[in-house]
Amino acid sequence: MSQKIRIGIVFGGRSGEHEVSLASARSVIEAIDRAKYEVVPIGITRDGRWIADGDPMGLLTSGDGAIVPPVALLGDRSGCGLVQLTDCDGQLVGERLSDLDVVFPVLHGTYGEDGTVQGLLELANIPYVGADVLSSAVAMDKAVFRDVMKAHGLPSVEYLVFKRMEWDAHPESLMEKTEVELGYPVFVKPANMGSSVGVSRCENRSQLLEGLAQAARYDRKLVIEKSVPAAREIEVSVLGNDQPMASVPGEIVPSRDFYSYEAKYIDTGEHGSRLLIPAPLPADLTERIRRLAIEAYLAVDCCGMARVDFLLSGMSETLYINEMNTIPGFTEISMYSKLWAASGIDYPHLIDQLVGLAFERHSDRQRSETSYAVRSD
Repeated sequence: MSQKIRIGIVFGGRSGEHEVSLASARSVIEAIDRAKYEVVPIGITRDGRWIADGDPMGLLTSGDGAIVPPVALLGDRSGCGLVQLTDCDGQLVGERLSDLDVVFPVLHGTYGEDGTVQGLLELANIPYVGADVLSSAVAMDKAVFRDVMKAHGLPSVEYLVFKRMEWDAHPESLMEKTEVELGYPVFVKPANMGSSVGVSRCENRSQLLEGLAQAARYDRKLVIEKSVPAAREIEVSVLGNDQPMASVPGEIVPSRDFYSYEAKYIDTGEHGSRLLIPAPLPADLTERIRRLAIEAYLAVDCCGMARVDFLLSGMSETLYINEMNTIPGFTEISMYSKLWAASGIDYPHLIDQLVGLAFERHSDRQRSETSYAVRSD
């Protein structure tokens, strides 16, 4: 029997989506084929402490992560492993803990989905599941992502971007600019956050004031978007590296005015949001959405996986690319895996494909030379 693949599954993290990450990681750990993989759970506490001893999931859930020695992943390509840190006479001393063949970062939001962890894994020369540094950072930043979509001629809603410093100094002028250029209603979002954390729908100046203050809690860059009339939420899962494929589209019917954090994770049962898979759309529109999802994916040079979210106007049937999530939710209610299941790829095989894509991308990177010698002839 061939040796199992040793996979580090990283979850938690310094993000407003900490709990969502735990839920996603639980689903991955439960679904992964233990006959093929040896799972190494790696938890990151809210304050950024990495732990791999004992039961990281239980420790993060209980908030007791500080009671076990921390671990570190060194940005050193001489080894592919974790180092256990122990306190010896008041100094932290490292001891090699385990080697890893591949890492699956199940980290949503800041310090996980934004390219930071991916950069560490690049330095350590460890294959990892999902988008690389550049595509992670671009997709995570809603302002930059919209700029890239616009540059590629891909449909996007009208938007404005303000810095938190501008908001602190000139709140009235920013609100006036919004009213003149976008009108109401608008959506206000922190540029670098997911799961609808810090997102507000604003129909007047009072709500805009509150929404900008809320978004400013989570990021230094604030995005204001023109609302799409009677918008339908359509999502597509994308899988692959240089030749990606798109799933069937799905539609979300939110339990609230929009697909807020509460509508995603709090409302349940008959009061919860509904997922329509496949989305009830004409065949030609379905194919256009799938094509645009792949075009957006390639525009940011994404790899591994992403979920591309669209808004479809219920008034004009105009289609807009809304967001791209490079580490989409993997909970039991999440769209990404459900869409692939409806497209013929079940959860365990989806994980297999993602790991295979991680090795493929890593192998391709190794072909690039990292030194240059001037020819003397």
